[in-house]
Amino acid sequence: MLNMVPSAFKIIRDENKCIQCKVCVKQCANLVHYYDEEKDIVRADDTKCVCCHRCVVLCPTKALTIINYPLDYRQNANWTKNYMDDIYRQAQSGGVLLASMGNPKPFPVYWDKMLLNASQVTNPSIDPLREPMETKVLIGRKPEKLEYDKKGKLATKMPPQVELKIPIMFSAMSYGSISRNAHESLARAAEELGICYNTGEGGLNKDFYKYGKNTIVQVASGRFGVYKDYLNAGAAVEIKIGQGAKPGIGGHLPGEKVDEDVSGTRMIPLGSDAISPAPHHDIYSIEDLRQLIFSLKEATAYKKPIFVKIAAVHNSAAIASGIARAGADAIVIDGFRGGTGAAPARIRDNVGIPIELALASIDQRLREEGIRNEVSLIAAGSIRNSADVIKAVALGADAVYIASAALIAMGCHMCHSCSVGKCNWGIATQVPELVRRLNPDIMYKRLVNLVSAWNHEIQEILGGMGINAIDSLRGNKLMLRGIDLNEKELEVLGIKHAGE
Repeated sequence: MLNMVPSAFKIIRDENKCIQCKVCVKQCANLVHYYDEEKDIVRADDTKCVCCHRCVVLCPTKALTIINYPLDYRQNANWTKNYMDDIYRQAQSGGVLLASMGNPKPFPVYWDKMLLNASQVTNPSIDPLREPMETKVLIGRKPEKLEYDKKGKLATKMPPQVELKIPIMFSAMSYGSISRNAHESLARAAEELGICYNTGEGGLNKDFYKYGKNTIVQVASGRFGVYKDYLNAGAAVEIKIGQGAKPGIGGHLPGEKVDEDVSGTRMIPLGSDAISPAPHHDIYSIEDLRQLIFSLKEATAYKKPIFVKIAAVHNSAAIASGIARAGADAIVIDGFRGGTGAAPARIRDNVGIPIELALASIDQRLREEGIRNEVSLIAAGSIRNSADVIKAVALGADAVYIASAALIAMGCHMCHSCSVGKCNWGIATQVPELVRRLNPDIMYKRLVNLVSAWNHEIQEILGGMGINAIDSLRGNKLMLRGIDLNEKELEVLGIKHAGE
């Protein structure tokens, strides 16, 4: 069949360096590289390349380079190459275009348009190397006031909380969408760091129940793997209403990814498609949501905080207010740059709003209504570094979720082809020989290194602000200033312009 879509990438092989070792042939799951026996030479099919870089990284003589394919369409500001290529693909397939990871469009990144304050003379800075800095946070509903007995011990009965040594958690990535080895790496890293990781909507393999105190178990619309033992295995339960990469859309794990292990964990037939409907079919109002929240609290003997995850959309503040009043202990807000294994490209790139705007508006709404203490806020959707964490806390977050950053730490090169299940780095795949490429003994340490480094930087930034506890920064928007933002953007974010 005629394919009108040109190659996205071009592979350049330096023949002076190439020793015909065939490492690239063995390592490429997309069958880009192949050995031409007749001419005794390794060749490449550019049309299959997704630019995952594995061949480049592992080539022993560094003979390979991958560049964008140097084919230009006739210049047209409206009908760009991307839009034309998409039309060619849909005209050929007749199907919905799938996309992976986060929104790649050049929308404003508000993290990069906010600057942090620093202490100078009247409010001296703090040296985190010599003075204690507190980055521990508690996630859950907080009482209006604390009471102590005559011996100074806390007399107020605290609602269930999740304690995090660092205000960072690994976000939801389901068992099946990522490999067993990737899942294990996240679990082991969370345990060592004293934080939590999220199971996603794919259930929890019984081999990982031992990490329960560092696990957030998720209840999504498909209810995959959900039963009483699963709910009680984790430190908290998260109800997933939506996610940033595909607000209002359900999920789909293709049957070819449902092997025996995934089948048993998700409690679905071997090889069957796992389809999550767009809505929860028992939630059509805040009252319905309240019923599920308290059903889960009953099932866990009121010992686990209940999170509710929503996508960042234009009326997030009103939705969050209803969720808080429905009895949730924490609200997760996922921005439109959040990653995913697969989503309709048009949804990923055009639906939802930035996490920065949604978070600021939700925090402000809950404060105005006097219910901010009744719920914790967790921000997600392209948290890229420690400065983003600090800015999220200043905008009102108690903690953040990271996922894409964690995958990158494990080797992800953002090739945006998770949905095909041929991840050359052993992350978004269930192919045994590919899964084995990701060594949990190595990768969990890389995750620990990443979050530990961010924690050191968080302490340095806090110290520079003259703040010795992350809780003291939460919602303190005076520590932020905007640059290159218009008046409306500053108003929604609740911050002043740089120089004010």
